[in-house]
Amino acid sequence: MRRPMPIPKNTTWVTFDVYGSLIDWETGIYDAFVKEAERDGATIVAREELIPIFHEVSQEVEAGSYELWAEVLRRTALQTAKRIGWDLEPSRSGFLPDSIPRWMPFKETAAQLQKLSKSFKLGLIANVDDKLLGQTRRHLHSDFDLVVTAQQVRSYKPEPAHFVEFARRVGGKKGWVHIAASHHHDVVPCLKQRIPVIWINRSKQPLESSQKKPTAEVSSLREAVKLLEGEDG
Repeated sequence: MRRPMPIPKNTTWVTFDVYGSLIDWETGIYDAFVKEAERDGATIVAREELIPIFHEVSQEVEAGSYELWAEVLRRTALQTAKRIGWDLEPSRSGFLPDSIPRWMPFKETAAQLQKLSKSFKLGLIANVDDKLLGQTRRHLHSDFDLVVTAQQVRSYKPEPAHFVEFARRVGGKKGWVHIAASHHHDVVPCLKQRIPVIWINRSKQPLESSQKKPTAEVSSLREAVKLLEGEDG
């Protein structure tokens, strides 16, 4: 079995997934469901029950034919609501993409991005529309040298198109490290593409025997930055 690519000694590019890695989207998603359900006088299931359902449904929707992420979120909202017993009117399913401007970064995000920007070129590789990402970038307070979105490649991770396109734009994979919180969406395709990947495992999710280990596993973005600073030094 091939081992993951090591973190390069001379890292040039550091890329990030956005939602779940830099942005606390699970809090934003749950808050949006609670707020919209209150309009119907409905009580939403606990966060620990709703979020796994959301992830399962969204992965199913993304695996189909490509459509804008705003539509993915609308369809995911409807199917998730149905599974938890909330009779959501289809015309109101836009509440979820509409809530994206209120999805906030993790507390560590801004400072750690600023640290990295002093030593590396930064990029975003995200399952999102360009317009919706623009709403999120206002919260990040950092410039990014290159951005690849699902809308640009008309595909969703874990399909490889994002990573292939990024490598094409920068002229290869040399000196590149990716940081992400989703094993499914990011670690898996990075390992297949032989791209060093740091997995931010905030919830201490155990890997199943069939799941491959990333290049490195950390519990926070701060730990990932320390790891890269050590390699850079």
